[in-house]
Amino acid sequence: MSTALLEVRDLKKHYGAPKGAFGHPGTRVKAVDGVSFSVYSGETLGLVGESGCGKSTVGKLIMRLSDPTGGMIRIDGSDITHAHGEPLRQLRRRVQMVFQDPYASLNGRMRAGAIVREPLENFDWRPAKELDSIIADLFGKVGLQREAMQKFPFEFSGGQRQRLGIARALVLSPELIVADEPVSALDVSVQAQVINLLMDLQQELGVAYLFISHDLGVVEHIAHRVAVMYFGRIVEIGQKKAVFDQPAHPYTRSLIAAAPVIDPALRRERVLLEGEIPSHDNPPAGCAFHSRCPFAFDRCRVERPELTPRKGGQLAACHLND
Repeated sequence: MSTALLEVRDLKKHYGAPKGAFGHPGTRVKAVDGVSFSVYSGETLGLVGESGCGKSTVGKLIMRLSDPTGGMIRIDGSDITHAHGEPLRQLRRRVQMVFQDPYASLNGRMRAGAIVREPLENFDWRPAKELDSIIADLFGKVGLQREAMQKFPFEFSGGQRQRLGIARALVLSPELIVADEPVSALDVSVQAQVINLLMDLQQELGVAYLFISHDLGVVEHIAHRVAVMYFGRIVEIGQKKAVFDQPAHPYTRSLIAAAPVIDPALRRERVLLEGEIPSHDNPPAGCAFHSRCPFAFDRCRVERPELTPRKGGQLAACHLND
């Protein structure tokens, strides 16, 4: 396979909790604890998991909206882990983000055309007529009318606002877009339209996506490969077909089993989970999933599993059938 556009290796983000009574040091929360994956040009990697697993933090670290505690991030071979100043500014041209809440991510005091134009003005000086032509063309690509350039965000529907957010992300012709739950705030009928739009734009422009979501149905539709996160770590990663048809980790099986099925005649294996997600204040020894896993045995409670190849071709961090 060709060189990865995005390469993440052993990425970590730890937060220090406030000091406790009598000055005792606070607990160190490991929101992201050694995550590794790659994204290639023109592909979509779906990053899935329950709320609180660290997937959105991974997106912010890649965007350098937060500084990593450890690990490495490379874009097209260039290390941007600790980039600041002009190198970080230039990174913005290559990597953009689509946020979960389209209304909160847009400046309500600016008209739609100005919102999309602003990134271009930050990097390139061009005549106003040329900018207007570029923005109008981009509005057409994302399914918005040229007249919408004069509207304010509150005049759009939720789906239209997310289309506006997508246009803003695309205006600099980035190579990678980090999409953090981009359809979770939208009506179900609108979700499909936005997902199909993203796929069409990828086909036309060749842009790559890191698609962060808790919705496996959406990820199954849009992704080429899937990475499953639990408690700050990736527990399974591989081609979409392998992960969905032959899930190797019990957590992946439980997520797939819990996803709604359109065909009422279709039955999925039920993997019942007991208990709650472990506390970051008191992380468990061994496999972080062992307290909820119906297949856990003694080794799971003392030894943390590493990602190893499975018969479906994916990697899974599980001692079962290791």
